[in-house]
Amino acid sequence: MWQSSPPGSIYDYIRVASFSIGPDGLIEQWSRRAAGLFGMASDEVVGKDPVEAFMPAELRPGAHRRVAEILDGKEWTGVVPFRIPGENGVGGLAEIYVMPSETGAGERAALCIVVDVRALRRIETDLAASQAIFGQSPFGFVLFGTDFTVVRANKRFATVFGGEADDHRGRTVDDYLTRGEAERLSGTLKRVLETGDAVTDLQLVGTPPGTTGRRHWSMNLYRVHSGAGRPVGVAGLATDVTQRHIAAREAASARRNLALLNEASARIGNSLDLETTARELLDVAVPVFCDLASVDLYQGLLTGEEASPASWGRHQESGTGSAELRRVAHASAVSDALPGALSGVGGGAEAAGDTGHPALGAVHRYPFHSPCAVALRTGRVEDVPGDERGFVHSTLAVPMVAHDVVVGLVQFSRTKGSEPFGERDRALATELAARAAVCIDNARLYRREHERALILQRSLLPPGDPEAAGLDIACRYLPGNTATEVGGDWFDVIELPGHRTALVVGDVMGRGLRAAVAMGELRTAVRTLALLDLEPAEVLSALDEVARGLGTPGGGERSEGFGAGGGAQWPSRAAHKSREADLSEVYLATCVYAVYDPVTRRCTFANAGHLPPVVAEPGEPALLLDVPPGMPLGVGGEPFEEVEVELKEGALLALYTDGLVESRDHPLDEGLDAFRHALTEPSQPLEDVCDHVLTTLDTRHGEDDIALLMARIQGLAPDAVGDWRLPRELRSVARARELARTQLISWGLDDLVDTTELLVSELVTNALRYGEGEIRLRLLRDRTLVCEVWDAGLVQPRRRRARDTDEGGRGLQLVGLLSAAWGSRRTPRGKTVWFELALPDGEPAAELSVEQLLSMY
Repeated sequence: MWQSSPPGSIYDYIRVASFSIGPDGLIEQWSRRAAGLFGMASDEVVGKDPVEAFMPAELRPGAHRRVAEILDGKEWTGVVPFRIPGENGVGGLAEIYVMPSETGAGERAALCIVVDVRALRRIETDLAASQAIFGQSPFGFVLFGTDFTVVRANKRFATVFGGEADDHRGRTVDDYLTRGEAERLSGTLKRVLETGDAVTDLQLVGTPPGTTGRRHWSMNLYRVHSGAGRPVGVAGLATDVTQRHIAAREAASARRNLALLNEASARIGNSLDLETTARELLDVAVPVFCDLASVDLYQGLLTGEEASPASWGRHQESGTGSAELRRVAHASAVSDALPGALSGVGGGAEAAGDTGHPALGAVHRYPFHSPCAVALRTGRVEDVPGDERGFVHSTLAVPMVAHDVVVGLVQFSRTKGSEPFGERDRALATELAARAAVCIDNARLYRREHERALILQRSLLPPGDPEAAGLDIACRYLPGNTATEVGGDWFDVIELPGHRTALVVGDVMGRGLRAAVAMGELRTAVRTLALLDLEPAEVLSALDEVARGLGTPGGGERSEGFGAGGGAQWPSRAAHKSREADLSEVYLATCVYAVYDPVTRRCTFANAGHLPPVVAEPGEPALLLDVPPGMPLGVGGEPFEEVEVELKEGALLALYTDGLVESRDHPLDEGLDAFRHALTEPSQPLEDVCDHVLTTLDTRHGEDDIALLMARIQGLAPDAVGDWRLPRELRSVARARELARTQLISWGLDDLVDTTELLVSELVTNALRYGEGEIRLRLLRDRTLVCEVWDAGLVQPRRRRARDTDEGGRGLQLVGLLSAAWGSRRTPRGKTVWFELALPDGEPAAELSVEQLLSMY
């Protein structure tokens, strides 16, 4: 029976053998299983004493007694050690059951049944381990038979799907999962049973009985075999991974939100335009974050009101609704063919007297108790109820807060079919709105500062088309920063006495508003020094001292000490040095100062570290004037030199900054050569010459500021100048009046004869009384009439108020009252006193008032 047991019998798992002992105590019969268990064939053991054959020597005496007792008719069961064949002498344990028997002759014998204890203990251990895993596992364990019905399930499985573990026997996957999921699991079970390939982490979704929430399971499937290797079913280990799915979904949402915020950082705020920044916000949010969105900004912010942003929302405190807002941007990821899709969004905005969704660009208000008005008033996110008949079911009204001030409102909406906004979405919406709000507030501040900087910049530059006697002038100014239009380069055209003109071009090192402020201070200083009618080298020397003073804390001279003289102390030496270094860098500048005399067509230059002027005479190539460059302004310690050049009629003089001729892509020499070659046709209209230069040169505009001042030489005609020398005697006064009268009549300026005679008489008389040497009288006619009286005296005239008893002292007061301007300047050989009269325009000259006449007494 043992040898013909069917597959799957218990005898496939345990080792059982039998043999018999005859009346003589020797082995009489030996089974095949005994031969396999003990590793000895029947011819080796039949007829031998079993004790001597199998028992160790130390156990044999007791074993002999047991065999004798058995042959006397006693049964015996016990565990006996034995040697295992083929295992290097390793011993085993055999449980032997000995039953007394009789032979056919009536003699006593014994039948022995032997079981390998080691195999029994292994089966016992395997069953215990199987029970521990199957019954005590915290995971759902289920065994499907070959017909794919449940053969066995553990308690954990029953806890999830209800009932007791035995209640699940005979069920199929259709009893646990929806049709689609059940078909997928059935197909997988069939494949595992047929191929023997295990499947791990099979994701299943279902709803356990008695619950409403969807659960996620991860299932591992593998084929189970019998001891003979025959497939008997498929085992499944199911783990509830719902929390893992939730965590994964939250992690994915967090990654998506971080990616969205990263994209927002890169895309929002690239422009300093308010409307563009609002559109950039919506480009980021739609459709990744929401389906619809809109941005409203306070009207006061858009119109540039100087009031603080906090005041824009004060209308809400009165209960009449929000302050005026303008819809500056909206975006939609839904079809444009859906009319009124947004009619439910906006919290009942009032635009142009109607209630509804404001159009792009419309100015509107939100009712006081609407969610949008509440959000603007409190600075907190509010939920806007959706329209049940519409398709927008979730809307967030998010205030745009920058520096604790609300500047506008953004609304994010999701349509039906999209997941409603959650807490994470509210936090993300707040962050997106806050980033855009900071950019919008920065744009507002930039626009305000930009407008002020432009006002400053334009106020510091000469007006368009400056005029000068004997010069045709054209100029160009291009700031290096095209966004701010503010830089440190400057040019100026200053009228000097005697129809002379000062031409100035300078370059403050640095750019932006600080450079513009420094430029303005230096330009003001230049104009002030020019009014003193100093020589160009003297102007630059004085300007250098001014620049050095501006570059020192307190505006005084540079000092190595701190707190000297008991004055105010700086917070620290490091702070003092840092601020001094910053200011010194800002106020370091280069400058060319030139004075042109239209009478002589001579121009005197002085240079403070600037590029040389360029002169292009008719029919000649343009040349760089050899003007010693000197040190930049603010460095100090070196005097400046002057160079006087006589310019031909029609010659072109160009002053410029380095942004015109220098860039990272080519050296300065190449730029200067290109500039000279661009002036090949100086006879063209001056404006065209400027445009040609800027379009021809590779200026790389944007790297540095560019200032270009061009002047075409047009000296005064000889008949526009009257120049006489008078001896130092009293009759020269009458002679001067006569010369002046004759010259004015020849010019057709009869209306100015009387005034000019009177004033010429005063100046010549003063020259005789207080001056020295020969007297020179010069009349110049251009846009105005200028009269100059020269002498060799160094004492400058000083206007004073005469006492009632004084017989003189009122001449210069009279000059000041009757002339448009007057003054005096030093010359290399003395001084010049001058006055200026406006040319008649056909209107009768204004008479002096009584107050003006009385002011001389």
